[in-house]
Amino acid sequence: MSVAIIDYKLGNLHSVKSACEHVGISTFITDNKEKILNSNAAILPGVGAFKEGMNFLQKSKLDLTIKEFIDSKKPFLGICLGMHLLFENSEEFGNHLGLGIVKGKIVKFNFNQTSINKLPIPQIGWNKIYSWNKPWANTILGSNNNNDYMYFVHSYYAIPEDDCILSKTNYGGIEYCSAIQYKNIFATQFHPEKSGKGGLNIYKNFKKICEI
Repeated sequence: MSVAIIDYKLGNLHSVKSACEHVGISTFITDNKEKILNSNAAILPGVGAFKEGMNFLQKSKLDLTIKEFIDSKKPFLGICLGMHLLFENSEEFGNHLGLGIVKGKIVKFNFNQTSINKLPIPQIGWNKIYSWNKPWANTILGSNNNNDYMYFVHSYYAIPEDDCILSKTNYGGIEYCSAIQYKNIFATQFHPEKSGKGGLNIYKNFKKICEI
């Protein structure tokens, strides 16, 4: 089994690769269309700005490659910015179109100036994930516990329109989507590769999904 880590010049590619290999997933970093399409599964990581990410995907035609890969129904994992790019649009520094694979939008944390719960933006650090409408069995959260702590670094979050939310997280009274499953797509707002044992469990669960 081989898993492609998609290289679009943004993201902690080698940290993701290291975490995957720690749990026995054979990975390679690439921006080559044929290598991505021929892999057993793919991961879209990411740290950075939405517009910059989409610009590179479009210029390199990786946007089309990602859509073709997902249409093949093979497992796909998006992480942080890699999750955001799957949605229809983002309000990050303007209004920008995404891949449009998952219905919904990306919005910024917006705390009322007088709110006693006003917290720093971006959210940086550990926070709990908790179950929502979907059972976690046979998903990337399959061996995780409700209220596990994961590591977050973000100012924006997804508001999905589809019934795809696996987990939510609360930050300063804002309850938001922190993981999704949509068909063969899994995605997390947090960084599993920075989330200790709980994060490694997610890669283990992804490995099991890839082997089915």
